[in-house]
Order: sequence, then structure tokens, then C-alpha cells
Amino acid sequence: MKKPKILLVFDTPYFIERGYDFKKEFEDPGWMVEQEVYTALKASGYPVSLLGIYNDISILLEEIKENPPDIIFNLVEVFNQKSFLDKNVASLFEMVGIPYTGANPEALFICNNKALTKEILSFHRIKVPNFYTFYKGRKVWLPKKLKLPLIVKPLCEEASRGISLASVVDSEEALIDRVRFIHQNFDIPAIAEEYIEGREIYVSILGNKKIKVLPFREMKFGEFPQDEPRIATYKAKWDYDYREKWGIKNVFAGRLPEGVDKKIADICKRAYRALCMDSYARFDIRFTSNSEVYIIEANANPSLAKNDEVVQSAEKAGISYLKLLERIIALGLERKII
Repeated sequence: MKKPKILLVFDTPYFIERGYDFKKEFEDPGWMVEQEVYTALKASGYPVSLLGIYNDISILLEEIKENPPDIIFNLVEVFNQKSFLDKNVASLFEMVGIPYTGANPEALFICNNKALTKEILSFHRIKVPNFYTFYKGRKVWLPKKLKLPLIVKPLCEEASRGISLASVVDSEEALIDRVRFIHQNFDIPAIAEEYIEGREIYVSILGNKKIKVLPFREMKFGEFPQDEPRIATYKAKWDYDYREKWGIKNVFAGRLPEGVDKKIADICKRAYRALCMDSYARFDIRFTSNSEVYIIEANANPSLAKNDEVVQSAEKAGISYLKLLERIIALGLERKII
């Protein structure tokens, strides 16, 4: 069977002309996902072209017109350094009628807005932390419906950007300071949500109409100080020296009480449908000491790095890296582009 012609599209921090080979960039760990996806597909005989986009969409349109692919493998996370524009890129793929991998524009739009995500999940009676959104130029105060401590985050950022230990606040004064920090440094609204004490568990899902829940992963905080909030800060996720210092590790989830595995899987399936997700996704949840399950974050198009949660969970389920990529491609090809 003939393998589909693939255009691998990803974001770049500066403008790069069409036809560039990215050999130099792929030696940098910061380009790990792009390099690993490209290498796996190329080694398996797929005809793959590379295209990096920064702030000019015309080179994408030119490439599609002059060298039309059978499918676009979408690794675009930002456009012009703005993460909320990832949905617009996926919309463009739909407008030109080219199948693509990963989340649809609706899911990207919903998941990029943490408040909207929580409102939809709450409507479907899926537990999320109580929250409040603070917009720039408006009064900041401690709403009566919220109980301290709170965790303050940028409303529309991903990968834990803007989240540190200082994000957890235990007074109105600290809340005001942190909200102002988000407004000033990210120039977007801030969301404050109740801090949920519990285990940090990651649930990856694969599929369109028929969906599969993959083995759970968990962030273990090792030697992290007991008096500090155990949250997935930016440093806890991405600073390897910091992780090593405190013994922070991402591993397969430890033992859960009887029946909880099914409970978590069922909740995440419901959330997947409620948020219009497809292809693949990951939920960040908190499992409390009294067996309550809260969805903290919903991630459309999560990382496909070999050392990250989706890939690790897939391999545990017997799905190799190449097979996972091929499954994602197949899911993209079966999507109907109107």
C-alpha cells in the first residue's frame, strides 16, 4: 500500500524559507519533537517534507499549492509567538481542504482557554476546581466563592508557562500581586482556581469515534519539601537540574484504590467528548485522598516527544512510536474536511 505524502509543519522562532533542511536545528534538544517525528517517518519510508512557519502564512499556502501533500502532520503550537493562534492554523488546513493530524480547531480553541474548559466540564458534571477569571483593567479581589489557597495561572498559556511556586497564594494580598504579575508579564487575563491537594496523574487518550485510554502516568515529587505545594510548575516539568535536585520524576502511576482506574478512564472519556476532542489528547488530573477526581487541565495536541506522557503511555500499551505516529496519521486521514 502506497504511503501518504506528508508535509510536517511546525512553528519556528524566526522566518525560514521553504526548502530548508533543518539539520542544524534538529541537533538542538529544543527541536526534539520535530526531529523525532521526522526521523521516525523518514526512516520508515514515508515521503516527508519539512516546513517551518513563524509569522507568514503565505509560505504554507505556496507549499500546499506547488507540492500538495496527502496529509499535514501538524506540530504547530504557536504562530507569531502567540499560542492562542494554533487553532487558526488548523482552521487554515480545513479551509484549503487538506487532511491534518491532531486536534480540530474547536478543541484547540476550548482547551486554550482554561476558564471555558472548566465551564464546559462543569456543565457536564465533571469535577474541576472552583475558579474565577481576572481580566486586565478590572478590579482584583478575593471572591467569596473561592477558598484559599489558590493557584494563579495565565488564562491562555500552555506547558506550565507562568506557573511557579509563587503561583500558589494563601491571602488576598498575594492573590492580587500574582494576578498583576500575570497581567504585566503575559498581557493576558489570569485565572485563579482552588488548589487541590492530591496525586498529579496524566491520562492520555487516542481516537476519534472509538477512543482508547492509555496507561496512566504520574508526577512523583521525590524529595520535594513537604511544606511546599506539589504542583507541576514550569521548572518541575522542564528544568532537568531542578528535577534531579528534588527527585521529581514522571513514572507510570502507582497503585490506585480498587475501581478508581475505571472511574478515571470514564471521566476522561466524557471530558474528551464534551470538549470536542479527537485524534489524541492528555488530561492532567488530581486524585485526592478521599478518591475524588478533578480535571485540572485539558491538553489538545500534547507533546509527541519520546520521553513525554503520550508516547510513554502508548508504548506501555504495546504501541511503538512509529505505530503511534501511523495511528495519528490514519485518524487525520479519516477526518472529514468540509
